[in-house]
Amino acid sequence: MAESALDYERLSDVELARLVVQRDPQAVRVITGRNNQRLYRAAWSVLRDRAEAEDAVQDAYLKAFAAMDSFEGRSALSTWLTRIVINEALEHRRTAEKRQRILQEQSVTDIDDYRERLMAGSQRSQSPEAETMRTQIAKLLERAVANLPDALRPVFVLREIEGLSVDETAEVLQIPAGRVKTRLLRSRRRLQRELDPEIREALRDTFPFAGRDCDALTERVLAKFLAGFVSK
Repeated sequence: MAESALDYERLSDVELARLVVQRDPQAVRVITGRNNQRLYRAAWSVLRDRAEAEDAVQDAYLKAFAAMDSFEGRSALSTWLTRIVINEALEHRRTAEKRQRILQEQSVTDIDDYRERLMAGSQRSQSPEAETMRTQIAKLLERAVANLPDALRPVFVLREIEGLSVDETAEVLQIPAGRVKTRLLRSRRRLQRELDPEIREALRDTFPFAGRDCDALTERVLAKFLAGFVSK
């Protein structure tokens, strides 16, 4: 079937993966468009830094695409990618921590601490007053989730924000399902102590990654992916 006749949105995960192996740009765009937000949130849950999270997602995509011929569809492609980005984010964090330790050992005094650079999100067609309130609530929620312990934060983001099941979260994080349930319960209790229930309803407006940000990441990944192919 000619490429122009393909209905990419109806293709299965395995079919899309095979097209990526063939360096099909549209298949790359479909996959990244579907997964950018989840993968960004997953990476942020480990790194708590926007720029670091974007870098981790980009690196994870390139690793995943290079190994796409090994994807057999035993789990959802989104789950497979999320597991890869979590591992990549953890590696980024280990590298940053190692670099910081080395600098501290060398008595470098001008190290700038990482600062939270939470996203302002895509433009929304709402009143300025409503948008201001939404932004304030989102920042409050993001700060509260960011303050969760490292062991709890990824579980909360994947379960409550991304909507993964217990089993999917356990697979992504490579921990027992029972531990997922325990950590989710602990994270909920911590947040309940800080946030009013009505504010928690706005949770899905936090950590937005869409519009120009999402498109830009897709194009960067695609350019690097295709450039690596051409250079061979």
